[in-house]
Amino acid sequence: MRNVRNDRGGYDRIIAAAVVAIVAMAASNASAQSNPATTPAELAIDAAVPMPEPANAPPPSRADVNALASGHVTGESAKSGTEATAETTPAATAPTATATAPTQDDRKPEEAKKDDTAAKPSVATAPETAAPAAEPAKDEPARDTAAAPANTNIAVADQPIAERISDLLASRAARVFDRKDDRTAAEAFYKARDYAPLWIENGTVSVRAKAAIVRLKVADADGLMASDYPVPDFAADSTPDALADADLRLTASVLDYARHAQGGRLHYTRVSADIAYPEHNPEPADILSNMATTQDAAAALDSYNPQHKGYKALKAKLAELRGTSETTLPKIEEGPALRFVKNAKNARKPVAVMEDARVPQLRARLGIGESADDVKYDETVAAAVRRFQADSGLKVTGVLDGQTVRAMNSPKRGRTIDLIVANMERWRWLPRELGEPKLGNAYVMLNIPDFTLKVMHNGTQAWTTRVVVGKPGKQATPELTETMKYITVNPTWNVPPSIVYGEYLPALQQDPTVLERMGLRLTQRSDGSVHISQPPGAGNALGRIRFNFPNRFLVYQHDTPDKHLFAHETRAYSHGCMRVQNPENYAETLLSIVMPKENYTAARIRSMFGSSEVDIRFPTPIPVHLVYHTAFIDDTGHLQTRRDIYGRDARLIDVLRGGDRQSMEIAVNHAKPSYSRPPTTLPPGVAGANSYSSGGPRNFFEALFGIPSQPAPPPQRPQRRVPQRQAAGW
Repeated sequence: MRNVRNDRGGYDRIIAAAVVAIVAMAASNASAQSNPATTPAELAIDAAVPMPEPANAPPPSRADVNALASGHVTGESAKSGTEATAETTPAATAPTATATAPTQDDRKPEEAKKDDTAAKPSVATAPETAAPAAEPAKDEPARDTAAAPANTNIAVADQPIAERISDLLASRAARVFDRKDDRTAAEAFYKARDYAPLWIENGTVSVRAKAAIVRLKVADADGLMASDYPVPDFAADSTPDALADADLRLTASVLDYARHAQGGRLHYTRVSADIAYPEHNPEPADILSNMATTQDAAAALDSYNPQHKGYKALKAKLAELRGTSETTLPKIEEGPALRFVKNAKNARKPVAVMEDARVPQLRARLGIGESADDVKYDETVAAAVRRFQADSGLKVTGVLDGQTVRAMNSPKRGRTIDLIVANMERWRWLPRELGEPKLGNAYVMLNIPDFTLKVMHNGTQAWTTRVVVGKPGKQATPELTETMKYITVNPTWNVPPSIVYGEYLPALQQDPTVLERMGLRLTQRSDGSVHISQPPGAGNALGRIRFNFPNRFLVYQHDTPDKHLFAHETRAYSHGCMRVQNPENYAETLLSIVMPKENYTAARIRSMFGSSEVDIRFPTPIPVHLVYHTAFIDDTGHLQTRRDIYGRDARLIDVLRGGDRQSMEIAVNHAKPSYSRPPTTLPPGVAGANSYSSGGPRNFFEALFGIPSQPAPPPQRPQRRVPQRQAAGW
């Protein structure tokens, strides 16, 4: 250890020199600042001696000099000196550096150079520097004074939560947000708001969060499952880590709910390959923006559900069934069988309509609003009984027998609720805007299991008719949304490849003249493929009018010569296309909407019947929706159910109950139907064989729904004649 006493004289001389320097600086304002300390010894002196404002600092007293010379500064003298300086120096002084600066031998050359450089401006700018910061307490860790200041846009209580949200998004975002799109949107959203929490304000759960939680907890009322949208317990989460995690998890549940409410819990391809609706899931970024700006989070979340009248009616019925016991439904007593017999016009002994005291209860049970107190078992009641028998898997007779009565009285509430939930899901697949705004929100909706078509205009039903739909199996009518672009009068029927190769060519092997006798034309092309068509006429399979809305299933609506099929209760007989009972009135209704000034009537359309195709193009297309609604509420407010002719209800309900949320939303890639025409060898004697007709470069889809080559007719002459068109379907 160095002998301090032996070196006392040298140290005293250094202190004395420092005192002299202080006195000199007090006498001259400029000269002292023009020669700052540069050597290590001078730096050490600067570190040990406070540097007050030269203009205001008093000269050192004898006590100050004696204390410095002795090297012993007591607490009292230090205190008195500090107080004196504070009293006489209103301006801030330079921060005091530590007195244990390393010596020249202890520092590396680059460190010494750095220290020297840093020391020079500290002396030169001393009069302009801020007041010295208070030293931290012994137990308090030193803070990084170079760190960025806290974000003043975030409440002080929320800043620790924001820091933890940033950390969680960087390390565990994939655990909170299952979907990549949600994760990416959440990261961008929180980053843009400096990671401020969305659902927490001033360290506590916000009103917005409480409203969102209430909405998620009653998701079952929307036909969804509340368990799919877990909500955190903010009351139990008190630490910044827990609150940050709760904020992110509530965001994830809100994103899931909004997506399911608008687009559905499952992808429709998991039910059938014959479904194709336009995707309309909300963007995650838009959902988060909506939640951040809304004044009512519950109402904002509800807005993602369908706002259609049909959906809301089912929702109300769902609430009614869940809130009402089964015993409130009218019970039908056992009794004699009741049947309705329709009398012939000239019957000698007409059969009287049966009467029974149970009929009013039967009317109420089956939702028949008209003549509620009538005891007659008339045609209306018998028709409702037939529908019930079909829905219940019973033999459809229209007779109220013992088996039918027991089926009516048995508990069906669970199945009915499942059916309603399934059809609410189907409403989610449809576009939010069903109609065309330019046409008074007009649209066409055809309900496949109900075998009916409706034209809606200005919020009301403008027209309706019966239809025939596709057979179950491969010829089922698809569910889709497209736009009707034109009507064809006197259409040519171009037989689809499935019918050509599956039915007509095998028939030719048995009878080479069968097509000719049916009025069909066969053409064999140069590549060996076969094309069969039927020219326009009264006996054409498409009738006199075809309604075209191009789609990938190659189906459309059309007239038919088989009018007798419309009298059947179940009308599933076609190859996928839809046959319309009154096509002229249908055309009149559509044209009065899209071209009201042209005065198209059913009589005018019938006057166009002939042997050449005439296309009437729509200036503005009309949306067409083919739906499969097996449960709906009629105009009287009663629940109507229809037979699941394609077996899609069971599949839909099964997937909804499965609970595999991630796979439910993934589309299934089904094999697409083939419209190819392979080469074939025709038997001798077939008319048109080896005719080598040039079919042109158009494929089968273009032949059916291609844009006509002629320009569109002027408004005053909507109809135009074109060469024989290619078409398909039946």
